[in-house]
Amino acid sequence: MSKQQVGYIVGSLSSTSINRRLANALVRLAPGGMSFTEIGYSDLPLYSQDYDEDFPEAARTFKQSLKEVDALLIVTPEFNRSIPGALKNAIDWGTRPYGQNAFSHKPTAVLGTSPGAIGTAVAQQHMRSILGFCNAPQMNAPEAYIQFKEGLISEDGKVSNESTEAFLRKYIEDFHAFIARVLTVLPRE
Repeated sequence: MSKQQVGYIVGSLSSTSINRRLANALVRLAPGGMSFTEIGYSDLPLYSQDYDEDFPEAARTFKQSLKEVDALLIVTPEFNRSIPGALKNAIDWGTRPYGQNAFSHKPTAVLGTSPGAIGTAVAQQHMRSILGFCNAPQMNAPEAYIQFKEGLISEDGKVSNESTEAFLRKYIEDFHAFIARVLTVLPRE
């Protein structure tokens, strides 16, 4: 397989998102056989099936971005013990109209960071449930619940803690191998 094209989605729309920092760290630590593109969704309106016959341009662009990548990395915070509403809205756009699910057969990994001791454990479990319904094969292990402390990850993704850096490097290497396994069984159309 040629270089894996991985789209990453940051679950927070905040310009100061610590999950964006985590995504940047994973991009920096990834093996050479991967390339990354952030898939943005901040301009999506709230989904309604009223749009199914005529998707707005922002939704068409979002869905096309999903289709162009081999795999998805979702890096999300936890809001009120779940995923952010904007992320769920984006997933709804990506799976509609019925029968045009851009997540189907897309190798996917989910992780996140939070100042809390359990990281984003509950949000990730909700995300896994949603992705399971979306027919997206998921890397279930290793799991990554990163407790964020100031200075852990710089804006550009440099990790200051050696053990955290080693863990994240192994995580993204495992995702690289997972993508290859999934695409062997479920090649892209």
